Amino acid sequence: MRLDKYLASLGLGSRKDVKKMIKGGRVRVEGREKISPETSVEPKRDKIYADGVPTVYREFVYIMLNKPKGCVSAVYDKKYPTVIDFAPEEFKHMSLFPAGRLDIDTEGLSLITNDGALAHRILSPKSHVPKTYIAELDGAVTESDAALFKRGVKLDDGYVCKPAELESIGETTARVVIYEGKFHQVKRMFAAVGKNVLSLRRIGMGGLSLDESLAPGEARELTESELWALENK
Repeated sequence: MRLDKYLASLGLGSRKDVKKMIKGGRVRVEGREKISPETSVEPKRDKIYADGVPTVYREFVYIMLNKPKGCVSAVYDKKYPTVIDFAPEEFKHMSLFPAGRLDIDTEGLSLITNDGALAHRILSPKSHVPKTYIAELDGAVTESDAALFKRGVKLDDGYVCKPAELESIGETTARVVIYEGKFHQVKRMFAAVGKNVLSLRRIGMGGLSLDESLAPGEARELTESELWALENK
């Protein structure tokens, strides 16, 4: 990787800014007497210093956001705030994107990353990664509702959903687990059994669970154990 590209990837400035740093003698690569913006470096091997401080290379970042209502699962939107707006400032230079989508009025667990391979693995229909939601409804869940979800709900466009899990956890509150991600799927599944979703919150994706200590709009990096659970369960 070019030295200027590497430094820019750390958020130390634009390519123009870091070129000035290098030319101004503010950057040092251990073992190299002469360097330039074009100098080739291996971030995981070379010891690189900026203003005397050792740099630490981060290729990927994984962020858990408790998505609030009113923001969209996109990188950019002209009208609404996006989930990227809520990511920690120090990572916003890392080409972040949401791994999957939640509706604008749906809250809860949103994964933000720059790891396209991981996003593909957990979002691919072939992976059957479970997504768990808590839904507030305008009616109570019945045994026949749960049985239909287990068999596969037929949506308004004729598509038959893969078997899902539905459990009543309150008078009009339900926990639902789906294994795919069709457009407005949870709302449409409940509509198929004559119920409207009043509010919806995602609390789990694969082996990753929402940190309930995060208020809506708060975000943090995943722990190593959370990342392992996301990739392996």
